[in-house]
Amino acid sequence: MKKTKQKKVSKPASKTAPKTVKTVENKIMPLGSRVLIKPFTKEELMSKNSFGIILPDTGSKEKSEQGIVLAVGPGEYQDGDLVKMTVKVGDRVAFSKYGYDEINVGGEDLFLIKEESILAVLK
Repeated sequence: MKKTKQKKVSKPASKTAPKTVKTVENKIMPLGSRVLIKPFTKEELMSKNSFGIILPDTGSKEKSEQGIVLAVGPGEYQDGDLVKMTVKVGDRVAFSKYGYDEINVGGEDLFLIKEESILAVLK
């Protein structure tokens, strides 16, 4: 049986977003150091602590907002170098209550926020 050589096919240069940029069903792509977040509902905010006790969100204290990261921008240039994002798609984050822009994508209310307004990644 004769072996045939497989031809290498070179891919053309992609004009789409770099791999570091995630999109939400190709509907929105954050720019710069912005992050697209889906805020948690009141039910999702109810959490269990390490002892298994459910702590409801009472609303009596002003809390930072929480949500899940749906998309991230490529990062931001500082002194000519690209500073990549530290959060990634799927991270659960706490962010400043007043540090976001609310947008509607596909009938869903989402928050567009700069990475510097994210207070913590929740584990």
